Amino acid sequence: MSPVAKSITPPAFSRLPRTALEVRLAARPVGLPGPDDFEILEVAVPGPSAGQVVVRNLFMSLDPGMLTLIRGDSRLPMRPYEVGKVMYGDAVGEVVASSDPAVSEGELVVHRLGWREYAVAEASAFRRVDRAAYPSPSMHLGFGLVAYVGLMDAAGLRPGDTVFVSSAAGATGSMAGQIARLKGAGRVIGSAGSPDKVAHLTGNLGFDAAFDYHEGPVLDRLREAAPDGIDVYFDTVGGEQLRAVEVMNVHGRIAVCGALGLQSTGRPDEGPGDLLNFLGKRLTLRGFTLWDHLDRAAEFGEQFRAWLREGSLVYDETVIDGLRGAPGALLDLVRGRFTGKTVVRLGV
Repeated sequence: MSPVAKSITPPAFSRLPRTALEVRLAARPVGLPGPDDFEILEVAVPGPSAGQVVVRNLFMSLDPGMLTLIRGDSRLPMRPYEVGKVMYGDAVGEVVASSDPAVSEGELVVHRLGWREYAVAEASAFRRVDRAAYPSPSMHLGFGLVAYVGLMDAAGLRPGDTVFVSSAAGATGSMAGQIARLKGAGRVIGSAGSPDKVAHLTGNLGFDAAFDYHEGPVLDRLREAAPDGIDVYFDTVGGEQLRAVEVMNVHGRIAVCGALGLQSTGRPDEGPGDLLNFLGKRLTLRGFTLWDHLDRAAEFGEQFRAWLREGSLVYDETVIDGLRGAPGALLDLVRGRFTGKTVVRLGV
């Protein structure tokens, strides 16, 4: 007797909505994008195929480097955004449906499928994280590891160093300044874009000195703040602030983390000035990306959580509610309207 075929009913994923929002790049802008360069769509949320999971995103990250991806610049080791396709970026969310036995519903995961409320992909696209590690899941998206490897690996921070951090009230700079202090820097100086941010750096984040880079030449402000010179420059801006090389000490080290000046305008701007400074002072300038230093993640995570428990480090965060506000918030971010790490809370 031949076996009787049985019909198999696919599992019902009752926690899945029928539709959710996602953001696509509508056009490739020249310079800063405008509202018409983004398209916000309501799309169907499918159940997972075999080996896939569905994640309800809780928070997504915003960072200035996204503007470079929007413009299609290929100099970064990341795939530019494609016109007509959903954008991507770091996000943290909860597994709400799984067709992979190794991933359970309810687990918290981080991944690169931001700019959407629900992410559907192979289980390998998601990395499980500890829900209890931080007060908010959004803290899994912080840039502390970037600051840590920039100081320790790219710049070779030493106890007693005088450290200058540009865009020091931002997501990476605010962490770099505090970590430098915690790792033994003798003096920490930051630049920011407003008097309120300057007060925030010295009053809340423990910087020894700070200045508004709009208030006169950067070199003059640096000479006032660092009369004995600078040993380490953690640079997230480029442009005029790279003139800091003229104030650096012999054997000074520069860690280049970002190019906010270029990213916010789309136009190349002033460089580091007289290159003889590099020769005469035997300076080191090193660019770096996080992907080359992921082996530091466990070490940093343990140290970071200890600093938070001790209250010796302030985690500064700006939260934007709703995916519809994300494109405008990205532009506000590069215009300097936020402090700390900027994230979008999804599903609200």
